[in-house]
Amino acid sequence: MNLNALPSKELMPGYHGKMVHGDQLTWAFWTVEKGAVVPEHQHPHEQIMHVVEGDFEFTLDGETKICKPGDIVHISSNLPHSGKAITPCKLMDVFSPAREKYK
Repeated sequence: MNLNALPSKELMPGYHGKMVHGDQLTWAFWTVEKGAVVPEHQHPHEQIMHVVEGDFEFTLDGETKICKPGDIVHISSNLPHSGKAITPCKLMDVFSPAREKYK
């Protein structure tokens, strides 16, 4: 498998994702348009986000930070979070268990 060969889907406005699924996890590669917003939400999946490129405003359980390339954020199960791309961004997320709705 090659990441460049995977199809990209716009799963939320401005969030274009390529997904790799295992039995117990989903690995998401996002290309995010400047200004694109993920409204506050929560889910039972544990999540780890990595900022590859760009500046991403991220709010986790009411605390907002600007995440920059190299930053990693751990999101525990059911913890409220939201985000906004300050610049165009490339993000990676790992979810466990696998995100069925992204398949």
